[in-house]
Amino acid sequence: MSVATQSPETDLLIPRPAPGEQWDSHTVHTHYFGFNIPEHAIGTFAYIRYMPALGVCHAGFQAYQGLDNVVVADCLHHDYQIGCDYPDDGGARFTANGLTFDFVNPGKAAQITYRSADGRCRVDVRAEAITPLAARGHVIPGEELHTAQAPGGSEQFMHYTGELELDGQTYTVDCNAARDRSWRQVRTETLEANAHPPVMWTPVYFGPDLAFNQVGFAAPDSNPLWLDAHQIPDGAPTHHFAWVSVDGEIRDVVRVHRQDLELHPLTFAPLKTLIDAEDETGREYTFLGEAIGHAPLSAWPNIVAFETLFRWEDDRGRVAYGPGQSIWNHVSQKAMRAKAAERRDRA
Repeated sequence: MSVATQSPETDLLIPRPAPGEQWDSHTVHTHYFGFNIPEHAIGTFAYIRYMPALGVCHAGFQAYQGLDNVVVADCLHHDYQIGCDYPDDGGARFTANGLTFDFVNPGKAAQITYRSADGRCRVDVRAEAITPLAARGHVIPGEELHTAQAPGGSEQFMHYTGELELDGQTYTVDCNAARDRSWRQVRTETLEANAHPPVMWTPVYFGPDLAFNQVGFAAPDSNPLWLDAHQIPDGAPTHHFAWVSVDGEIRDVVRVHRQDLELHPLTFAPLKTLIDAEDETGREYTFLGEAIGHAPLSAWPNIVAFETLFRWEDDRGRVAYGPGQSIWNHVSQKAMRAKAAERRDRA
């Protein structure tokens, strides 16, 4: 088992600098949970981003439906604040902006609740682990350069059950989807940060015998719109983190080839993507994702961030649903706009 697991206690890590310590102001801890309701094409994003060096946090809950969400105001519900009080350190229950993550059994179970101030939205959902708590070094390229504060992270698939109530309508939640977190990561927001190709995080759970995740960029040989803006060495890997759970065994993924077959015409977020992958044992996998939902995310204002709710199909014809979270900066955005215009002019 090449991919390590984290201890359950890491769920509770939101430390602040000790007296006299100096931490980078861009240091973050995060907690993310995201459930979906595919029969209604609804995806959700529940997030607390702790800024321990500054003593504040960002937090909120977002729900979106369908593909026509171009700005956050298009979403079913969007409530995200960037100036929340820092939650108490040392407990197992973290609350900010009406959103609470209660780790009733760290590493295995959490209760997610949310109440909007206007009374329009209510969330009562329990998340129970269905895969081990996989260790993750970093999720965004460049974070690996900052190691002084012993950063870490984890990913885990959960079975989500409960209710989402929105504008008087109650939706039943019963899905398998991911959650993740980071601690003591330096996630820089400077202008030159995220000077990498657009990357996408694609967790998907098909059953006890197969779950998969990777974060990386589309293969250069697929001629992505951003190609002119980034120099990718021949033969360089296109992913920087990937794993697969096979019958409960977490394996390293050694090769990923992703090809975006369709992009949103306005936002450039992937709407159809094909992933071929190979794990450390030589087993190969193919996953085709087609969007049923799509929306911008406001948690990272220095970059472009979108979530696509995919209907995934594996090479055996099994179907599952999960998010694809994409990020890129202004360099990639300008390159994609220019190349898209050029291709339209030639058509």
